[in-house]
Amino acid sequence: QVQLVESGGGLVQAGGSLRLSCVASGRILSINFMGWYRQAPGKERELVAAITGGGSTNYADSVKGRFTISRDNGKNTVYLQMNSLKPEDTAVYYCNAKDVRAREGRYREVWGQGTLVTVSS
Repeated sequence: QVQLVESGGGLVQAGGSLRLSCVASGRILSINFMGWYRQAPGKERELVAAITGGGSTNYADSVKGRFTISRDNGKNTVYLQMNSLKPEDTAVYYCNAKDVRAREGRYREVWGQGTLVTVSS
């Protein structure tokens, strides 16, 4: 079974930086899309950034120029470097993988359990 485990969340002051990591484990052959979503209290989950296996990226307008997504395909790991953090970035950040091929079969979508990022003003 494929699992995603996030790390790197925490408390940071406005203007600070954090780096999130997400490792996919299991008998993985390939992962097409990997990305980060976030959900703030009382709000719907939203896409923050995504990256394909080839390195093409997509960002929410609210984080462009501040966040950078990257991945290490050999380690099945995706990162989110978050700079110039704002209080409105406070949310639970979830790792997401789409179109995962594993030895036991194909997974359309897999989610991590989430990591809390809190930005104080």
